[in-house]
Amino acid sequence: MSENSSRRSTIAEIAAKAGVSIPTVSRVLNNRPDVSAATRERVEQVIKESGFIRSRVKTVLKESSGIIDMLIPDLTTLYPVEIVRGVEEVLERTELRLALSLTHNMLESEERWLSKVIDGSTDGAILVLAHGQSKRLDMLHQHRIPFVVVDHRGELGPDVPSVGATNWLGGRLATEHLLSLGHRRIAIISGDASLRCSRDRIAGYRAALEDAGVAVDAELIRPGAFIQQTGYEQTCALLDLADPPTAIFAGSDTQAMGVYAALRARGLSLPGDMSVVGFDDVPLASIVTPALTTVRQPLAEMGRVATTMLLRLIAEEPLDSRRVELTTTLIVRESTAPTRR
Repeated sequence: MSENSSRRSTIAEIAAKAGVSIPTVSRVLNNRPDVSAATRERVEQVIKESGFIRSRVKTVLKESSGIIDMLIPDLTTLYPVEIVRGVEEVLERTELRLALSLTHNMLESEERWLSKVIDGSTDGAILVLAHGQSKRLDMLHQHRIPFVVVDHRGELGPDVPSVGATNWLGGRLATEHLLSLGHRRIAIISGDASLRCSRDRIAGYRAALEDAGVAVDAELIRPGAFIQQTGYEQTCALLDLADPPTAIFAGSDTQAMGVYAALRARGLSLPGDMSVVGFDDVPLASIVTPALTTVRQPLAEMGRVATTMLLRLIAEEPLDSRRVELTTTLIVRESTAPTRR
C-alpha cells in the first residue's frame, strides 16, 4: 500500500470510529471552534485510544480539502441540473462542499479543470457526460483521486466506477407505446451518433419495430444534439418528407420542446396530428401543454447513487458494483394518442 493510501486509511479510520466526517476530524486537530464540545471529546478520545500520533494525523489531514468537484457540460438544460440536485441531497448530510465546473462540451475545458484538481485540492470528483476511457480518467487514477462517471459518452473500462440508465429499454418502451396506439411511421430524433446513450436508444427503437414486424426506415432516424434547435430542425425535415411520420420519439425532453415548436409553426396539433414522446422526464415535461409523454430517466437518483459511491471510494470502502444502471420507465401523459391514419 502506498504512503498516500495509508494516509487516507488513517483519516477514514479515525472518522469512522468517531462517527464523524474527515473534515470534522481536521477541525478538531486544528482546534477550530466550529465543533461541538461532545463531538470534539469523542474525536479526541478515538485518537488517544487508537494510539495515532497527533502530529502525523495533522499532516495527513492537510490533504483533505473538504471539497467534491463536479464536472458537467453546461446548465442550458434541466438534464444536468437534476443530477446536480441529487448530488447536493447527499452532500447536505455531510460536511463536504460541492465545487461545480462547466466544460461547455470542450475538451480544452476538461483539461483545464483536470490541471486544477490533480494537485490534491479535491477529495473526489463526479463527472457528468465525461468522455470515455480518456487520458483525463487515466490521470485521475494516477493521482489517486476517487471519481465516478455519470451517464458516460463512450466505452468505459471495467475498473471505472459509473452510474447510468437503461437507455436501450427506454428506447424500446417509447416505441412500443407508440406502436400500441397504431402508429407505424415512427420517427426518432436522437443525439450525436457517437454517444453510447444515443446508440442504445436507437437500438431499443429498432428492436421494438422489428419485433412488431415494422420495417425500419432510415429516413426516420435523425441524429443531432440533445438541444431544442435539433428538435425543431429535424421535425421540419420530417414533415417535408413525401410520407411524413405520425409520431416522433425525441431523444430528450429539451428536443421535444423543439418538436412542439415546429409542429405549431406548421399549424399542426398535438397529439391529434402528431404524437410525441420525450426522454428524461425533467420537471418541465409535466407542465407543458399538452403534458409530455416521456421516458423517465432517474436523473436525481443517478446523482445520489454516484455521490454515495464516491463517498465510499473516498473512505476506501469496497463498492458493491462498479457499474450501476438504474431502470427507465415510461410516463404516459397527454402528448400521445391513436393515429388518425
